[in-house]
Parts: sequence; C-alpha cells; structure tokens
Amino acid sequence: MYSNLLEFFKKTFESKPIIAFAPGRINLIGEHTDYQEGFVFPAAVQFGIWVGIQKNQLPYCRLYSMDFEEEYTFDWKSFSPKKGHWSTYVMGFLAQLKQAGYPIAGFDMMIGGDIPVGAGLSSSAALSVSIGTALSELFKLNLNPLSISKYAQNSEHQYAGVNCGIMDPYASAFGKKDRALLLDCRSNQHQEIPIDLGEYSLLLVNSNVKHALADSAYNQRRAACEESVQLLQAHFPDIQTLRDLKNENLDEIEKLLPSSLFPKAKHVITECERVQLAANYLKQGDLKAFGKLINESHRSLSRDYEVSCPELDFLAEKAWNFPGVLGARMMGGGFGGCTINLIRKSQIKNFQERIDNEYLASFNRHATFISVEISSGAHIILGRD
Repeated sequence: MYSNLLEFFKKTFESKPIIAFAPGRINLIGEHTDYQEGFVFPAAVQFGIWVGIQKNQLPYCRLYSMDFEEEYTFDWKSFSPKKGHWSTYVMGFLAQLKQAGYPIAGFDMMIGGDIPVGAGLSSSAALSVSIGTALSELFKLNLNPLSISKYAQNSEHQYAGVNCGIMDPYASAFGKKDRALLLDCRSNQHQEIPIDLGEYSLLLVNSNVKHALADSAYNQRRAACEESVQLLQAHFPDIQTLRDLKNENLDEIEKLLPSSLFPKAKHVITECERVQLAANYLKQGDLKAFGKLINESHRSLSRDYEVSCPELDFLAEKAWNFPGVLGARMMGGGFGGCTINLIRKSQIKNFQERIDNEYLASFNRHATFISVEISSGAHIILGRD
C-alpha cells in the first residue's frame, strides 16, 4: 500500500507526499466499559490507513480515496462536512484545527487502507488518526498523540454523527508493538503491558453478520447504565460512574436496582475488574488464566449485557470446546462482527476448517478468519524533506 500510494500520489498531484500511517485496533478485554469511564485493554494491529499529503498552493484541498476510487475537492476556507461521506473525516479534523487557531493552507491528500471491511477493527478511528498525524506533520503543528486522539473522537461526534468512546483513536495513536494498553477512560492515561503469547496467537473470526438493532440497543444499554448510577448514588454518594463500584458490592447493588437494570450494571462492574486481572495475568505470562477471563467476558456480554447474538454465541462456544483454544469472546459493540480467539498456532488450520464447516451448516454463511499481530501506533513513514 505504501509504494502504491507514493507512486499514485506523484502521478496524480505531481508532487512528493508526506506519508502517515495509523493502525486499526483490537480490544483484548473490556467491552462496553468506556462510556462508564471504566477500563479497556486495546492494542494496535498491523492493518491500517495510509495518508499521503502535500501543500498545493491552491485555495482548495484536493482529496482522493484509493479504496473508493473517488476524488473530492473543497475550499479550505469555507466548507461543510458531508455526513456519511469519507471526506467528512478530513473536513471534520480540519475544522477543529481551524477553530483552535492552527495555521492551515490548501493541500492534496490521498487515502488508502488495508483494514478488513466489517471486522470491527475501527477503520474510522484509524482514518481520523492518520489524517491528524499527516496534517500535524505537514503544517508543523506538533500535535501529541492525546490531542490527535481527542480531535479524532470529536470529529466522529460532531461531523460523522458517531458517539464513540476514546478507546479507538487512543489505541491507534498510542499503540506499541508487542504491547497492549491498559487504558483508564476517566483519566485518559494508560500503562503499556508487554504481550508475549509464545506458541499462541490471536485470531479473529468474523461472523459476517450485523444485526439491525445494534445502534438502538447500544443507546438503550448506555441509558440503563446512566439510570443505574442515578439510583445508586443515593446509597453510594461518592460514585460518579459504575466503574467506582466493585464486585464485593454486587449483592447490595442487586437489592437496590430493578431487575431490568441490575444485569447491565453487573456487567460493567465485573468487566472492569476482569480488565485489571487480565493485565496482571499477562504480566505474569499466565495465558490460561487470561483465557478464562476472556470466556467470562463473553458470558457476561451475552447473558447480562445482552449484546451478543446467536452467531457470536455459536462461534465463542464452539471455540471453547476446541483443543488449543484458551479463550474466545465477542469483540466490539455486539450483534455481529467478530470473536477474538487465543489459540495455539499449531491448531489454527484445523480450527478454521472445523469452525467454518459447522458455522456454514448452522447459519448458511461462511466465517472469515483474520490473524492479527500487535503492532505500532500512528507514525510518519515518509516525512518532510
């Protein structure tokens, strides 16, 4: 992708670009905790988005998407992001830089990526972070990774209409090779945890489904958490979010919350503790204990938080019973997408064949398998001369 983008940029815009890269991400454990200021455990992966950029001395910006094979031009002094269009991510980031008073001028930009479509690897966050990294380098803005993460998140909120958490752009901006990020979504600070999987590997299994109720269910879960906090503050006056509660409080919490709310609160509380335990187990190199936590996370997401679906439950449960798999769970928002599996490398081929055959027989569709490697975060590949 790098060489293709470099040559195509030179041919299209007749100049040599700066090239930035930002990766997609996985989340090892810690799902649906970020909007309760909880803990998550993401890592950057080898797939990502490349952005070529160069000043053009023109009163407008010229964009080209290699994936969509589409051009787009806009006046950089006066523009309105187009919701639902890929150019929105460029204009959304640029609008924030202008509002912050950074010096901007016309530029040419080319975008290309290799993130598998529909795998839940957060291609939109990678796109925003790569755009921000490229713009910072081009205009010598010296934006740090946290600033880029926040601008990327705000761009999604204000311009793309996606109310995402900080985790996705943060992991893309801060990722380190062979490190996962134990991220506190309240303080926006992280610890780097070394990841040595030895004879094991991380494998995503894409269900290739996305059920329509995902967005509405997300909003309902978020509202349930906020309502639970309001009810619980009468008894726990010091709490700000569910992350402030512990497993030891669960019996008391169950008596205080209606049955419709308690399981949702239980998931967030127990998941935050699983994240902390997971980091400790990985520091110790205890992959079996880590794998058990992954399984517990899926059960909680499926039974308590109710964001799984028959396809994801099938894939996770089949993996639990397969030799060489230490853990498997749904990853991401739910109602479709991928499971993440911790599997012995020597078993991957047999696993793929059996899971795909059984999944096809049960759901009349194939699964897709994606091997992921924990890789570096956003960086400049080709800088200014």
